[in-house]
Amino acid sequence: MSTLLTLHPPTPNDRQPPFTGLLSQRCPDAAAVSHRRLGAIFGPPVVAASALGPGMDESVVVSLDVAPDTLASDGPVVARFDIDCSLDQLEDAIELTQPESNPHPLSAPLAVFVAPDDDAEAGWVAEVATRVADAGAHPGLRAGSAPDEVADFLAVLAHSDAGFVARATSGAEALAILTATVAALRGDDVRTAFVAPDPARVAGLNQDAAEALRTVLLSIEVDDAEEAERHLAAHGITATAAP
Repeated sequence: MSTLLTLHPPTPNDRQPPFTGLLSQRCPDAAAVSHRRLGAIFGPPVVAASALGPGMDESVVVSLDVAPDTLASDGPVVARFDIDCSLDQLEDAIELTQPESNPHPLSAPLAVFVAPDDDAEAGWVAEVATRVADAGAHPGLRAGSAPDEVADFLAVLAHSDAGFVARATSGAEALAILTATVAALRGDDVRTAFVAPDPARVAGLNQDAAEALRTVLLSIEVDDAEEAERHLAAHGITATAAP
C-alpha cells in the first residue's frame, strides 16, 4: 500500500526529518572503516566481505564478493548484506534468502543490486524489483540509473513493504533519489523529481511523512561521504533535530 506524504510550512514545534543513518559510506578496506566519516546521518559502513579484518567490533554492511558460508563466525556484527549480480544470476542471489534451499542462511537482511544485460527488455527494472521484494529481500537501486529506470523501480517500491537501498555517485544524486521517492509516495511525477530535484520537497516534510519516507528508502550508499553530507546539509536535509 502506498503512503501519501504531505508538505506544510514548518512550525516552531517541528523537528527536522529523521534522517539518522540515511547515508552509508562505502569503504574499500578495513582501515577505511576505522577512518570513515562519523555523524548522526551515517549508518553502518559498507565493506566487501573479502576485506573484513580481525578485531572489527562494529556493525557493518557486508558486500558479498565471496560465498557467505566462507565468512568467519567471529566476524563483525552484520547490519545487512549486499549482493551485486546480473539478470542471469538473480535467482541464485534470491536463493540466499530462502532458508529451505540454503543450508547457510544469512544472518541479516539482503539487498540485491542487479545489473542489466545488453539485451534487457523495457520494464526489466520493475520486474526485478518485484521479484526481489516478493522474496523478502531489499531491492537495490543502482547508482547512475536512468530517470525511466528510477520511475519504474519506485512504482513498485512505493506500493511495497520491502524497503529499498540506493547507491549514489554524489550528494546531488542522493538528493535526486530522495526527491524522486517523495514524488512516488505523493503520486507526483517521479521522472521530473529525479531530473530536477526540489530540495524543499524533502526538507519540508513533517515528522510523520519523513518517517514514512524512511520506511521505503532505507539507506543511500555513497563513496564520498563528506561531499554527500555537505550537499544534503546545504539543502536543509540533516539528521539533527531542530530545537
